[in-house]
Amino acid sequence: MPDTASLSTETTATPGAKLRGLLSKGGLQVMPCCYDALSARMIAQAGFPLTFMSGFAVSAARLGAPDTGLISYAEMLDQGRNITAAVSIPVIGDADTGYGNALNVKRTVKGYAAAGFAAAMIEDQVAPKRCGHTRGKEVVDRDSALDRIKAAVDAREEARALGQDLLILARTDARHGHGLAEAIARAQGFAELGADILFVEAPRDPAEMETVCREVPGWKMANLVEGGDTPLLSPPELEALGFSIAAYPLTLLSAAMRALRDALAAMASGQHPTGLLMDFSELRERVGFDAYYAEEARYAGARERD
Repeated sequence: MPDTASLSTETTATPGAKLRGLLSKGGLQVMPCCYDALSARMIAQAGFPLTFMSGFAVSAARLGAPDTGLISYAEMLDQGRNITAAVSIPVIGDADTGYGNALNVKRTVKGYAAAGFAAAMIEDQVAPKRCGHTRGKEVVDRDSALDRIKAAVDAREEARALGQDLLILARTDARHGHGLAEAIARAQGFAELGADILFVEAPRDPAEMETVCREVPGWKMANLVEGGDTPLLSPPELEALGFSIAAYPLTLLSAAMRALRDALAAMASGQHPTGLLMDFSELRERVGFDAYYAEEARYAGARERD
């Protein structure tokens, strides 16, 4: 028989508590990243225990625009509400720079908590920010970066007082222009302020990744971008180094875009892209038609009994 007490606790746990419990188990969590409710739903259907709303991918999917600070807080929050409503697994939300000063950071973190995110990621780039694996990014000075995380941590505590629990994922992009030592110093400062998860973006080789894991305390995230600056180590290698989360921010977007491109090319040449398509019955099931019809029948049955 199932442990009903454990099932009840898992069902009623806040998103933050679910994520905290997952990371507390130790080991590495492989985290495909989503960009809309359907991609998040498919990640959950595949059995992954968490996901991340990628700012790069959301900007591409929602605006058809690059991740260069064009998408707004309101647009990201709206996308996030749809994503968190579609799944029961914890969702980490890309909150960019917090969309302004320390008070904007607090508003952003509280908004993400209310939207059902398990964590919010705040970074130290100059606004407008850029994808961490593209050129032209700059960071604010260290004191300003620390102020952002202090505001985020304060907002986390204020949200908890309202029953809204989420974690703070603190990111630094200082490796690009200021070197690894500065990036590590910032991450250490973020940890001292109470950030829950630390993320040093774009280390260049396994030795740098090992240094990050050795010198930065707590839970650490690796960001694996195909064609990016960080080597694509295997999950066992990442776990051995000491990472807790392996994020794949663009893998699903890239796969979807390639499938779209190939299907369109086939149609443009007068062919039907049959070999690229999901069976219609599976398509309906994954979108939720089968569950909808089952629930519809349940209520229709109740009317008949009445």
